[in-house]
Amino acid sequence: MSTAVPPFVDWAWVEARRVDTALPQPILADVRWTLAGPKHEEYLAGHLPGAVFVDVDTDLSDPASPERGRHPLPDPIHFATRMGELGIDGTRPVIAYDDEGGVYAARLVWLLRALGHPAAVLDGGIAASPEPHTIEVPTPAPVRFRASPWPAWLIAEADEVADLDDETVLIDARPAERFHGEDTVDPRPGHIPGARSIPTREHLVNGALADLDTLRARFAAIGIERGTPVVSYCGSGVTATHNLLVLEHAGLGVGRLYPGSWSQWSADASRPVVRD
Repeated sequence: MSTAVPPFVDWAWVEARRVDTALPQPILADVRWTLAGPKHEEYLAGHLPGAVFVDVDTDLSDPASPERGRHPLPDPIHFATRMGELGIDGTRPVIAYDDEGGVYAARLVWLLRALGHPAAVLDGGIAASPEPHTIEVPTPAPVRFRASPWPAWLIAEADEVADLDDETVLIDARPAERFHGEDTVDPRPGHIPGARSIPTREHLVNGALADLDTLRARFAAIGIERGTPVVSYCGSGVTATHNLLVLEHAGLGVGRLYPGSWSQWSADASRPVVRD
């Protein structure tokens, strides 16, 4: 994982970088999204000046399938091509935002950091910037982004999740009602046996991250201390990345992502589920 920048930065960090032109200048990325799809129309109606739009469905994921889930990790060559087309070469820090406290922007940030590139979520999202929004869409010059395989040590596949040791904590980033099986957007309701619920949106207070003591206490309550092995999942491997970035931000270590998440697990009738 990249340590060139922290996993979350505030707007003051962005402005300080802009003032110090001796440093690589940040690239803003708008990653607004909902379960209904990317918020491209909202982007066109107004976004932070200079921000490029990144599509969770097509830029940060392969096509959905029952076998791989709703948002499989993107093919490395496709991901590299799209990053290059957006002017992202892996040397300048990418600061990603959305309008949901970073829970979707985290997908881009995690992917870049996993490959060793500087990237961070803008804490507080689009509302954190005082700059007037613009409808001007930037046209970045294409650059080269080197394609690399996703690091195996940061990923846990379904069979590994099914056979985790007792020391590893499996965390579910979905809202509590989906964890308990009261609501679902996937084939079956419930959660993976042994998983612990830690809804990633509950790390936020008024759209920004809670203080470190609060975050650490939330993780401690489900058995996660510094150095505890962690695997994170959600509905389709998007908001699970936010839990992983918060874990890192809290100084508790670097966990692994189960990319297929509940959308893959629940589509396989041979996999056990818990509904409580």
